[in-house]
Amino acid sequence: MKTFLQFILFMAMAAVVILMAIVLGELGAWYFAWLVGTGMIVLITAAGGALLDAQDEHAAHAASIKTGDA
Repeated sequence: MKTFLQFILFMAMAAVVILMAIVLGELGAWYFAWLVGTGMIVLITAAGGALLDAQDEHAAHAASIKTGDA
């Protein structure tokens, strides 16, 4: 039953995508690029924030070791 429900879900998604492609016409590629680009900007920003946080933690740990607080 689970497989059948997944099949129905994916068929419904495919129908929505096909309908959107028909409605958007030649603008579909532009909207696709916009969505992918926005997603990439968000992911890159989140990765940069995580790296900055890790660098701050590493610097704080190194400073505590240097002063003997650890």
